[in-house]
Amino acid sequence: MPQSGPRPGAALQTIAMPADTNANGDIFGGWLMGQMDLGASVLARGLAEGRVATVAVESMLFHHPVRVGDVVSIFPSVATLGRTSMTLDVEVRIFNAESGAERRVAECRIVFVAIDRDGRPRPLPGREAAQG
Repeated sequence: MPQSGPRPGAALQTIAMPADTNANGDIFGGWLMGQMDLGASVLARGLAEGRVATVAVESMLFHHPVRVGDVVSIFPSVATLGRTSMTLDVEVRIFNAESGAERRVAECRIVFVAIDRDGRPRPLPGREAAQG
C-alpha cells in the first residue's frame, strides 16, 4: 500500500483541490507559489523567532503539473543568512495517492526579512553583529 502520511522534513502539506485549478484542469501555478511561500515562512519564522516578510522571489521553476488530489509537500532549506534577511531554497514534491508516485514538481528561492512589530527590519537572533 502506498504511503499517504506526512513527509519527513516537510514544513507544510496540503491536498490540491478542484477550486485551485487553471483553465487546463491542472493546479494553478499561483496557488502553488502561495503554498511555497507559506511553507518557507514556517522555517523563516522559526529562524527569526518571530515575524518575517517575504521581500523577493529570486527564481521559480515548475517541472511538472500538479493534479487535483495530489498531496503537495513543501520542503524549505537555508541557502544563506544575513543580519536581518535569510534566503531559503524551497522544493515542492507531490505524492499521488492512487499511483503511489512521488516526484519533484517545483522549486524556488525566496528571501525573507525579520521584522519587528512596526514592520521594520530587525536582526536575526544571534546575528546582530553580522553583515547583510
